[in-house]
Parts: sequence; structure tokens; C-alpha cells
Amino acid sequence: MKILSMFVLAIASLGILSGASAEVRSKAVSYQDGDATLTGHLYWDDSIEGKRPGVLVVHEWWGLNEYAKWRAGELAEMGYVAFAVDMYGDNKVTTHPAQAKEWMTATVSNMDTWRRRAMMGLEKLSEFELTDDSKLAAIGYCFGGATVMQLAYAGADLKGVVSFHGSLPPPSGDEGKNIKGRVLIEHGNADGFVPAERVEGFKSAMASAGVDLTFNGYDGARHGFTNPDADNFGIDNIKYDPEADEASWQSMQQFFGQIF
Repeated sequence: MKILSMFVLAIASLGILSGASAEVRSKAVSYQDGDATLTGHLYWDDSIEGKRPGVLVVHEWWGLNEYAKWRAGELAEMGYVAFAVDMYGDNKVTTHPAQAKEWMTATVSNMDTWRRRAMMGLEKLSEFELTDDSKLAAIGYCFGGATVMQLAYAGADLKGVVSFHGSLPPPSGDEGKNIKGRVLIEHGNADGFVPAERVEGFKSAMASAGVDLTFNGYDGARHGFTNPDADNFGIDNIKYDPEADEASWQSMQQFFGQIF
């Protein structure tokens, strides 16, 4: 897969593989949720002294794959501590849509488990010695975009959340008022998985709750528009869009500059 080769080249250039002139480091962090072993991955730049803001990275419905880890590595290169969280446990990763749907459905159907695992990942990020736990944010892709919104609805102490091609789940009841930070939505306007009615309902709920929302919609962009491997999954509505990818990443950087 393209993203795997990109990830290997990226970490090699940063010295992670060779150990020479190393700056960005990573380590696996395993923890338990009942019988499930969750293994997330921390990334940080060890050439930077002192604490710095932390960013939780939540994977797509495929599981914690190389794409989510690559994004976490990019954030570390930018000067943040990033934690790529594992929401499924037991190293569950797939490229098959039916399997991904099964795992995602099992997760989102149990709200307590869904939010608890996201909160556990946030706790692991906060506990890391180089993380400034007063400056936390969360970003997510696809299923991960919905997950960071659930974190916000649960009242997580976040300066901001960023959803990339997420499903935009509306808050339940008054949960929108639990949101403590700002919300940035990066959405593909041609995403057939997210009906226009849901988009409008989401915006209305955020406005009613008084949330500081920035909503960026990209014309022609479909679901998965940030993932260079999106076209390989064989689903017409999942397609990489390099322009929307670059614009949304720049938007996130500006957002972080504001909230941190």
C-alpha cells in the first residue's frame, strides 16, 4: 500500500529506523479494557525540550493502521506529542470493508465502551511525561471523526477537536453543552455516507449549544479524502483528494495555532 511505503520512508528520514540524528521517537503503550488489550502508539520529537501540547489521533474504521500512525508521526514532527489510540483492541486491523463495518458497528453500538476507550487513550496521552495536559486536542478520521465528537459530548477537557470526513453524529439531548473547546469539521461535500440533512442537523445542534464551530466543506471531495490509499479499497464513495487533503491539514495547523 502506498501509505505503508510513505510511512516507512518518513520514519526512516526522521531517524527512527536508523537511530542516527534521531528526533521523532515512538513507543507502543498497552493497557486493558476488560478482556481486550489496547495498544496505542506515542510519538514525540526528542530534540524539543520540555512539555508541549498533546494530540489524540483516532483511526478510521479499518483499525489502528499505518495511516493513523503516520499522521501521529507528522504531528510529532510539528512539535506536538501525539498518541495514536487503539479503539478496537487486540491488534485488529483490516482492509476489508465488511470486517471494518462489523468492528465499527460493535464499537459504536455500545456508547459506554466507545467513549470509555477514547477517554482511556486521552488519559494515556495526558500521562506521558512530555505532554502538557492543560493543552490537549483530538483529531479523527472517518470513524475517528465521530469518536472525537463523542469525546467532546462526554465533556473531555479538550481545547479543540478536529473531524476529518467524519459521520457528524449529533449530540444526544443537551450533550452539546458539554463541549469545552472549539470544533473544526473538515468535510467532503460529495460524501455519500453523510446526508445533507445530517450535516444541517449537526450545524444546528452546534449553534443551539453555543459551540465555537468552524465547518469547512470541500466541493467534489468524497469520504476518506485525506488518505492516499483511499482509492485502493474499491468503494466508489471513498476517494483520495489531494487538494482537499492539503487544505484540511493546513486548516488543522491554523486551528492548533489558535487554540494552543
